[in-house]
Amino acid sequence: MYIHIGGNISVDEKDIIGVFDIEKTSVNKDVNEYLSRLQKQGKIYYVSYEMPKSFVVCKKLVYVTNVSVMTIKKRM
Repeated sequence: MYIHIGGNISVDEKDIIGVFDIEKTSVNKDVNEYLSRLQKQGKIYYVSYEMPKSFVVCKKLVYVTNVSVMTIKKRM
């Protein structure tokens, strides 16, 4: 089943590893380093340029989206 994560983007539920709240996780040094490394590798895709609320870690990419974690979980 495909899950709509914002914009025109839907991802296969099987590819989703985790959905994380940006505000709560961005205070963690390891998370910041992880996202920074992926940014340099070109493995982050911004679904929207509005204020991000969450990021969805998938097998090949990390999607930064303005859709909340709770909304994505409800869609799953």
